[in-house]
Amino acid sequence: MRILVTGGAGFIGSALVRHLIGETDHEVLNLDKLTYAGVLSSVAPVAESPRYRFVQGDICDAELVGKLFAEFRPQIVAHLAAESHVDRSIDGPGEFIQTNIVGTFTMLQQALGYWQGLEDAEKAAFRFHHISTDEVFGSLGETGYFTETTAYDPRSPYSASKAGSDHLVRAWHETYGLPTLVTNCSNNYGPYHFPEKLIPLIIIRALGGEPLPVYGDGSNVRDWLFVEDHARALRTVFETGKPGETYNVGGNSERKNLEVVHAICATLDRLQPRADGKAYADQITFVTDRPGHDHRYAIDASKIRDDLGWEPRVTFEQGIETTVRWYLDNRKWWGDILSGRYDTGRLGLAKAG
Repeated sequence: MRILVTGGAGFIGSALVRHLIGETDHEVLNLDKLTYAGVLSSVAPVAESPRYRFVQGDICDAELVGKLFAEFRPQIVAHLAAESHVDRSIDGPGEFIQTNIVGTFTMLQQALGYWQGLEDAEKAAFRFHHISTDEVFGSLGETGYFTETTAYDPRSPYSASKAGSDHLVRAWHETYGLPTLVTNCSNNYGPYHFPEKLIPLIIIRALGGEPLPVYGDGSNVRDWLFVEDHARALRTVFETGKPGETYNVGGNSERKNLEVVHAICATLDRLQPRADGKAYADQITFVTDRPGHDHRYAIDASKIRDDLGWEPRVTFEQGIETTVRWYLDNRKWWGDILSGRYDTGRLGLAKAG
């Protein structure tokens, strides 16, 4: 199939692109604006494939998006392009509204016009797959899980913008008949993860001998999903999912943030001990909590398992080991980012720009 991936130079998007080129015969067109978090070296392993093409551009550019639909004639749209960092959305919510809501609207409008002009068989086969987050559901208490029918309750500018885009996608299905799919995933981690996010941030700061910041008391809970498992899930959904449906994608790996940091430190202690013989955990520093920090996310992924046969394959322990090893072996990848566009400093102190 021909698959248009938006945001394919980002973390999850690049994992999907690498998976599709490496594990299938599909053709991929990667549309990415290359904002600060778009890293073309993340798709370097497959960039020379004749089935891969990259276009730098903005999903808010209706003329460009329409041109790509007409030229590439995708059968699948995997829409991942988004601003995605909660802390950054607190500091500057405007970009999140523009990209996540206006950008999704633009993609939907161009997809609709393209889809309406297809022949019947092509029309029936087309899918617009919108990739979203479990953060749209708000915060859980100590028990319970998010399901596909959980009411939306976003608490940050980021999650509110993703909730808005989810609603737009469903509205275009209900109103215009566009064959859409929505997936809401838990926290991803793995190789090629941009250093502003918790796991790569802790790895890199630990190796640099810097304080390891843990928000509040570290008791906030997330369900961790290895990014390559997620890429498999996305492919499963757009190949076999039912139009109009939503599927939650989780890793069955709930951990407190402090437990995650300790797991990283213990892995580094084993793989690359500190020169002074001390433990990396000695670098842990508790900092003022993030404004509006949701306490717990947990995904019930039974629907995608029962309906489509997908389950995560990588345990949290395996995933952390793989991830830490990758960052140790690929210092140039993240070193180039740190030298050019990101300094691992604190964001999200509720001073909106």
